[in-house]
Amino acid sequence: MLGFGTPVALVAGFIFGKFYGTVISVLGFAIGSTLLYFLARVYIRQFIIKCLSEKISKFKGFFNKNEFLYFLLFRFAGGGGIPFPIQNVLPVIFDMKIKNYFYSTFLGLTPTIFIINSIGSGIEGIIDLQENPSFTDILLKSEIYLPLMGFIILLIISYLIKTKIFKIR
Repeated sequence: MLGFGTPVALVAGFIFGKFYGTVISVLGFAIGSTLLYFLARVYIRQFIIKCLSEKISKFKGFFNKNEFLYFLLFRFAGGGGIPFPIQNVLPVIFDMKIKNYFYSTFLGLTPTIFIINSIGSGIEGIIDLQENPSFTDILLKSEIYLPLMGFIILLIISYLIKTKIFKIR
């Protein structure tokens, strides 16, 4: 998940709805991530290479074949369990183009952010009913269980991508 970004995406779904909230959230995350990547590339590139290049060296040749596609899959797969801020600076090792970084981040985060925004929008819909629903009632609302099912499917696809493409076990 996105760490502190998850509540932001939930609130965006709650306030703006699932579609506008997704666009706003994904744009914000993509721009923020790209700025962090750019700053890391300019100011702490040597430090990152020194600290992380040994652990990532086996992926460097693989990644440089098609950096856009592989980083898109990496983002889509949740970064292989790597914390989101580290995911943002990891491509410094591969000297990824900023344009490819932005678009792969934008597209790779969209499914996850849409699901999180949909849950936030569903919570807003439940609050609008002004009922006192139980936890089970909340889970059985289609506005909640459909995004949760989507999230589970996304987790399964992410696991398959990690094990089949990135060979992380």
